[in-house]
Amino acid sequence: MENQCKKVLFVCLGNICRSPIGEAVFQHLIEQRGLQDKWATDSAATGPWHIGKSPDSRARSTLKKHGIEYNGKARLLTRDDFNTFDFIFGMDENNISDIKAEAPRNSKAEIMLLGEFDPQGERIIRDPYYDSGAAGFEKCLQQCMRCCTEFLDRYN
Repeated sequence: MENQCKKVLFVCLGNICRSPIGEAVFQHLIEQRGLQDKWATDSAATGPWHIGKSPDSRARSTLKKHGIEYNGKARLLTRDDFNTFDFIFGMDENNISDIKAEAPRNSKAEIMLLGEFDPQGERIIRDPYYDSGAAGFEKCLQQCMRCCTEFLDRYN
């Protein structure tokens, strides 16, 4: 059982900004560390508005600027996710409330704020959706990079 792959799910409201950035950053880090056989990742939304769509163009360009590949599409959080994934990360307190409201009894997933792992103490991942430019996406990516790095350092 020690070779069993751990699974991490990143969740935000629409699955087009923060959670795909979190997923892409995590995937990038596990590839850099050669841990693809030990970790798997995905992302999902708590709301249905963007299902099947690519991430916001500003999220895609911010990832690309950092040499991080991503081609996922938005999907909705499902009941199965709570037993498929070991960790489900919400980006803010509203996400956590929504995730916990969906969680079936006896789910195996540990639900927590991704920001709990930020060594700089920023517990809420910046939501850049309503910003006019890309600066908020850069901040979101930097927060996800710090948090995912710290999480992997602790749990790997």
